[in-house]
Amino acid sequence: MSAHIKDKKRLSGVLESKEVMMIKGPLIFVKASSGVSYDELVEIELSSGEKRRGRVLDVSTGVAVIQVFEGTTGISTTGTSVRFLGKTLELGVSEDMLGRIFNGLGDPIDGGPAIVAEEKRDVNGDPLNPTSRAYPKDFIQTGVSAIDGMNTLVRGQKLPIFSGGGLPHNLLAAQIARQSVVRGENEQFAVVFAAIGVKYDEFLFFKKFFEETGARNKVAMFVNLANEPAMIRLMTPRVALTLAEYLAYERDMHVLAIITDMTNYAEALREVSSAREEIPGRQGYPGYMYSDLASIYERAGRTVGKKGSITQMPILSMPNDDITHPIPDLTGYITEGQIVLDRGLYNRGIYPPINVLMSLSRLMKEGIGPGKTREDHDDVYNQLYAAYSRSQELKSLATIIGEESLSPTDKKYLRFGEAFERSFINQLPTENRSIEETLDIAWNVLSILPETELTNVRPQYIEKYYRKG
Repeated sequence: MSAHIKDKKRLSGVLESKEVMMIKGPLIFVKASSGVSYDELVEIELSSGEKRRGRVLDVSTGVAVIQVFEGTTGISTTGTSVRFLGKTLELGVSEDMLGRIFNGLGDPIDGGPAIVAEEKRDVNGDPLNPTSRAYPKDFIQTGVSAIDGMNTLVRGQKLPIFSGGGLPHNLLAAQIARQSVVRGENEQFAVVFAAIGVKYDEFLFFKKFFEETGARNKVAMFVNLANEPAMIRLMTPRVALTLAEYLAYERDMHVLAIITDMTNYAEALREVSSAREEIPGRQGYPGYMYSDLASIYERAGRTVGKKGSITQMPILSMPNDDITHPIPDLTGYITEGQIVLDRGLYNRGIYPPINVLMSLSRLMKEGIGPGKTREDHDDVYNQLYAAYSRSQELKSLATIIGEESLSPTDKKYLRFGEAFERSFINQLPTENRSIEETLDIAWNVLSILPETELTNVRPQYIEKYYRKG
């Protein structure tokens, strides 16, 4: 490749190169001068006049590695012009984006009018000074008992959902998006929903669900379909979170950001890493996947002096239901807990099939109690957890020695476990329970047990809420 290099000095921030040295998968390698920067936005013009966008992934020894958002199909090493624009990818943001549907790069795809941007923001976000972060403490009611009662979501928290192939994580995500509210406050609540690498029928499901349930006006959807170039998957969550940051910190909204499916994001990250011939880490994923995921998850939180907040619920499907897979494993280190969906519960017809024993919300205690949920919440949670854990142990024991060999109290624990799953965890996808309803159901199932077994509940709460007989 000895063609003449034509580099122009930056005029209005633009640098141009006429030499495409190599095309490899989703990447093109371009001869460029020293003025090119990492993550710089690039415009690629084909010989046919078609224009595509990309960003710089690496610059070394006069060669720029460019990730093409729309894919490299049809790009030739000859007749292609590459312009380095001297800026990063930006999203024009506005409160009018609520109720609209966009592609993974933030372009409207719902047939509505173009968005009149109130300002433009770098999709990579601005790093928050750790000292300016406010501690998450306010309860968010999702209307789902297994979350509100046992794994409470707190405003500003990062609480992922770990799922498996075929489990109803999409339905649960849509239900949470429709029902979530911050109780006791008049501030506006909005949902930013990012769908990464989803099939078209999944997109139609989300669209129809939000329209039929009346939630569309408070939801901004960013959709990257499975048949679109994988490179857009890397940008979709960043674009969505850029709008979330604007709504939270400039418009004082409480924003719930739901991102599904982060496994598709990680697969795209591995594809790019493989094309760059980087040394692979665990199961072929790049060694920097931890820091890359953190750059997305850490965009949640609250800021001192700002009324708004960003709460994240990323959803990831675990390959082969393996919770030790690199994606859920690294996610668990970054986030404040996890909600785990269970195939056994799903096969028994329980929705949502949330395994409360494997799930955890590390910030739960900051968001429950008097003035937030209810005075008995903490005690009820501890008692439910202990009792359900024992019921599962006795269930395993009964399969060995037979239920008739158990004591009368042990048999009541088995009844409690069944009622807990059928009455407390199980609910309709359209059922929106208040926290009071959730705790009342909890007391109903706890009342199956003898009063003497409620060792984790203070006597005054037993006297007030326990239903004898």
